[in-house]
Amino acid sequence: MRKHVGLVIAALLVALIAAIPYLWERGVFQRGNAVSAAPTASADGPAPNPSSSSSPKATESAPPAAPTLAAPLLHAAPVTVSTTGFWSWALMDRNSGQITASSPNAGTTNVTASMIKAWLAADYLRRNASPSSATMKQLSIMIRDSDNNAASYFWKADGASATIGRLVSMCGLTDSKAYIDWAHTLMSARDATRMGACIGDGRAAGPKWTEWLLNEMRNVRGAGRFGIISVLPADVASKTAIKNGWIAKSDGKWHINCMAVGPDWVLSVMTVYPASKGMGHGVDICKSVTQQLMVKQE
Repeated sequence: MRKHVGLVIAALLVALIAAIPYLWERGVFQRGNAVSAAPTASADGPAPNPSSSSSPKATESAPPAAPTLAAPLLHAAPVTVSTTGFWSWALMDRNSGQITASSPNAGTTNVTASMIKAWLAADYLRRNASPSSATMKQLSIMIRDSDNNAASYFWKADGASATIGRLVSMCGLTDSKAYIDWAHTLMSARDATRMGACIGDGRAAGPKWTEWLLNEMRNVRGAGRFGIISVLPADVASKTAIKNGWIAKSDGKWHINCMAVGPDWVLSVMTVYPASKGMGHGVDICKSVTQQLMVKQE
């Protein structure tokens, strides 16, 4: 009996071994593997890509956008003025240092009158580290109240015409020069913006006194507070330092100068015209130029 069972098992093994080539040719073994590896398609969409990972990819966050700087309040623009005399203006972008100026009068000079007092104060403070309280009071009334006696004192203390030489070299002026006294210093509108920028960035008065001087110029009062400052928005006017000049000379003409140092700009306006028109005519020119430059040109 055992011998018979062994013969049967041996016969089955021989038959199985003989059938393997036949089954291999029919692809029985490969088919099973292929089916088990094949992806299943979703009834609602295409089959998933087997090469893609089932876990979501990390999303790279974009770098933060650079902060946008607000455009300056004043922009270069065409300006028209109705007057029978001379007028000129210049606008500096304090961020770039670029100056836009009226033509053909960009380099034409006018007497500065009291506008130069801002430099007289800056030049004195930079060279005198510890002025007395009495001296500081004199500097203050020279700026805030445009006191002429104080200006004459500091003109001499600064070396008279030598102070204008320092102004030209330190602030990069190109058209200006000293004349017979502080009031008759000759300066162009574009040089006035250079002087304003020089005061604003600290070169003129130095790090110790610059903010003090700018604060005095923001608080100019009385007859000297006119022109550019009067047409600025209140929030800008509070941050704007000014020093104007005005004089009716024996030549029968008014000489009016306006200079304002804003947060990111400096504007200067100059005009000379017959005295019969009154000081108000020049004040209105300063205001008009400022208003025209505040209109953004499309």
